[in-house]
Amino acid sequence: MKVDVVVLTKNSEETLWGCLEAIYKNVPINRLIVVDGYSTDSTLDIINEFEDKYHNVILISEKGTRGKARQTAIGMIQTEWFAFVDSDVLLCDKWFEKAEKLIKADVGAIWGIELWSVIKNPAILALFKRITMKIFDTRGGTHDLLVRYEAIKDIEIPDDLHVFEDAYIKQWIIEKGFKVVSTYDPFCIHRRPLNVWTTGTAVNIATDEIKQGLFYKYPILIPSYGFYVGYFFYQILRTLTKYSGRLK
Repeated sequence: MKVDVVVLTKNSEETLWGCLEAIYKNVPINRLIVVDGYSTDSTLDIINEFEDKYHNVILISEKGTRGKARQTAIGMIQTEWFAFVDSDVLLCDKWFEKAEKLIKADVGAIWGIELWSVIKNPAILALFKRITMKIFDTRGGTHDLLVRYEAIKDIEIPDDLHVFEDAYIKQWIIEKGFKVVSTYDPFCIHRRPLNVWTTGTAVNIATDEIKQGLFYKYPILIPSYGFYVGYFFYQILRTLTKYSGRLK
């Protein structure tokens, strides 16, 4: 079985090459569908490199939200199953082989847990895994999501959903009568380079989620997000320390 794979990009040069390399290594690709938000860095060069090598890349340029980009990509799907993969993740070895074993008649989607690349402490990682699974159970996720096309073919994702479009997709699949399975294996590594760990990034993420209704749509997530916020600012302090050290 071959599957289409959807990747959304916008100035993704720092992580994209490794992401695509892992996809081609671990997924039997029919076509790679890239929806790009008019990148101004070398993102398009990387995409063209993979097209030159594999000749199965479909590139769509589109401005708008992540919800709109995912809706556009869904309209391009040609395979029974397809995958959403974020441009800043690395799929684990044999990702599709492991996910395929979880396919059953009543399963509409399979999500492999995301692990942050910066978390090395075993105790913190174990806590992170438990919290991340609880968050997925509430809002879903599209970091590395294998989807049954039949369960989503007639979806209409609101154009204004720049965040929580994953929650909309998960709920849609469930309302179609399918299960959404979350698993610790397969998984993906969510890579977050140093320039991500800034107060500006933290504020932007928080602002987007509050605008999209975090407090009234998903209040159950707030305690779990407390862990994320604490770890995010811990990493910001580490990043500032590293940059300070380089300037000395």
